[in-house]
Amino acid sequence: MTPFDPAQRLAQLTEEYRKRAEAIRRDLTSKRDADFAEQAQERQNEEVLEALLAEAEAGLREVGLARQRLAEGHYGECQRCGEDVEEARLRALPAAALCLRCAALTK
Repeated sequence: MTPFDPAQRLAQLTEEYRKRAEAIRRDLTSKRDADFAEQAQERQNEEVLEALLAEAEAGLREVGLARQRLAEGHYGECQRCGEDVEEARLRALPAAALCLRCAALTK
């Protein structure tokens, strides 16, 4: 198994979310069709794009908080119980703020 570098992975995620949000914003500001039927379809598409943008922005916030924890020396500590967050969980969800046990309690 390759060593896990949280700083590198969090930087990658930041860039991915940033690019995704940027592309969605471009799509949302693009010109609209003059045809009324097409405009109705475009409005439905905008709702989906707005939801995707909100998701990308939430991801950016979560990754930003994880990068802050890393800078402060608290990355990998569960924000609820203080125990270590499992490495496998951090590999799968690098911005995870809770260990598996505490995450399960929040559902």
